[in-house]
Amino acid sequence: MNTEIQLGLCNPPEPVYLYVKNGEVSGEFFLWYHYDIDKDKTIPVQQKGLTGYLSELRLTAKEYKGKDNLKLDIVVASDEVYIIRTGVETNFAKTFLLAASQVYDFSKPLIIAVTSGEENTVFCRLYDASTKVIIRREWNPNADWGSIIAEIQSRLGGAYSSVPLMAEQQIHPQDLRIKQIRTLLNYPLDLVREWLGFQDVRSPSQLPISKIDTLVKNMCLAWAAHKFDHFPDAEDSYQQQVVDAVANGTDELTAIKTWMQQVQTAKVEAS
Repeated sequence: MNTEIQLGLCNPPEPVYLYVKNGEVSGEFFLWYHYDIDKDKTIPVQQKGLTGYLSELRLTAKEYKGKDNLKLDIVVASDEVYIIRTGVETNFAKTFLLAASQVYDFSKPLIIAVTSGEENTVFCRLYDASTKVIIRREWNPNADWGSIIAEIQSRLGGAYSSVPLMAEQQIHPQDLRIKQIRTLLNYPLDLVREWLGFQDVRSPSQLPISKIDTLVKNMCLAWAAHKFDHFPDAEDSYQQQVVDAVANGTDELTAIKTWMQQVQTAKVEAS
């Protein structure tokens, strides 16, 4: 990368956002685009690939029309800093994550490309920028996306994180806590809403901390249910590796991520 500093007038070093969508503007088709918020204008991007260094993955909480909406931010260092923002449950995000999980050396540049699918879907293709060889992993719609994100973040050298929330993204800390953990565990949103309904509330922030802790435990044990021969073993493992670790000062997301990795490793070794 060119690190030479250019003196003189310049634009502020703000990231360039790319949003993924199979769309059309004034007869111009596109698979991703810029958005000019000041002019409320979609700007199609014709190039279908972005070459750069994957530097970070972030999960960003967004509220849209009152619905839970979690975005995956793919941060790429290139001629500018680019942030590819897409829904964490989209085909683009999932195909990117599957391919990126096959990369073990992120010091080398990658090409992140968009490609169209059926019914206006968009998929990601990932290439080694030096060899132009596509990086593949077999499609698995039921993959453990939370674990994949955590593993990629670990290889990038960063902890599980979310971007600082802007004014339009402000969210109660306990609501964000449940969003992040739910995504890490790939736990169904509908089940969270159903559980909240049983408590006669609409959001975690309306509950006492003890109830939210119970929800976190329920989600974690649901993830672990089929990874232990006996349910009490799962409870003991969660208590020791997550609850006790958090009590001793470990960040909760980090503790859960570490616990998941240990459980997965133990399961593989036992098989």
